[in-house]
Amino acid sequence: MTTTETATETPPAVVPPLLRLGSAEVVDTFAEAFPITGTRLVITAITSEWARIAATVLCGNATSVIACDVEAAIEREIPAEATPDGRPGVSVLVFAFSRDGLGKALAARVGQCVLTCPTTACFNGLLDTPKEKQISVGGTLRYFGDTFQQSKRLAGRRFWRVPVMDGEFLCEDKFGTVKGVAGGNLLIAGTTQEQTLRAAMLAVEAMRNVPDTALPFPGGIVRSGSKVGSRYKTLKASTNEAYCPTLRGVTALEIPDTVGAVYEIVIDGLSLESVRAATKAGLHAAAAAPGVVRITSGNYGGKLGPHHIYLRELL
Repeated sequence: MTTTETATETPPAVVPPLLRLGSAEVVDTFAEAFPITGTRLVITAITSEWARIAATVLCGNATSVIACDVEAAIEREIPAEATPDGRPGVSVLVFAFSRDGLGKALAARVGQCVLTCPTTACFNGLLDTPKEKQISVGGTLRYFGDTFQQSKRLAGRRFWRVPVMDGEFLCEDKFGTVKGVAGGNLLIAGTTQEQTLRAAMLAVEAMRNVPDTALPFPGGIVRSGSKVGSRYKTLKASTNEAYCPTLRGVTALEIPDTVGAVYEIVIDGLSLESVRAATKAGLHAAAAAPGVVRITSGNYGGKLGPHHIYLRELL
């Protein structure tokens, strides 16, 4: 640390009242979430492995709209009997601040990650949305066919057949969007890194059983929880030092002395109800795990978003 980076003194943190869930403390606070535009893609392929490969690559570098064009994550696998073309599939949820931004990002990501992947097709996973809330995906990617593409209508839905070297890439023309919710979160504080990570993994496992939700970070877990702003004026966000155990004695922390690691889980969803349900599932799973000392949520006093998910109500 240089002389120009010297830390300033921070007043002691004021921790809200503590509740109990099993042996874990639960801070009586709320997760603050905000509106975001979301959509669902159904990616199919000759095998579930190839569908998942395409979905995984599409979700690359899509963890946070702080520095990415979208937030995206695999929602679930879909059996062949439940997909539009009768092949194994994967459902992906993608979120952006605007419908226009979401459309541009999807055209680029589907074009680079799904069109290029062996045997895949891509379908709209949000049917019956108004035309004004739809974005063009297949309608944009059809030009890759260089005039050899063909249009097809089935049951009122329009698809594009784009010739590629292993056959055809089938992609739906328009994809529906909804006004979703982003930024739901849990902070899990435990005694050791190993125990805390295990608790976070159990929480993620429980959350992924809740439909209409996505956990956009690696494995659904965030080690680098952030706060808005920074002492460096060029940064939008910086490390949330109040939850960094290695800074104990350097700055005021909002975690007990027994805490050796903290992991955050961020939840996006197609509705507030789905984000709330996922938060509850994760809260109960984490609280039951060995070594968990305290569970809380991040908020900005209600200034960031209108959706407040109170942990008290989830106990």
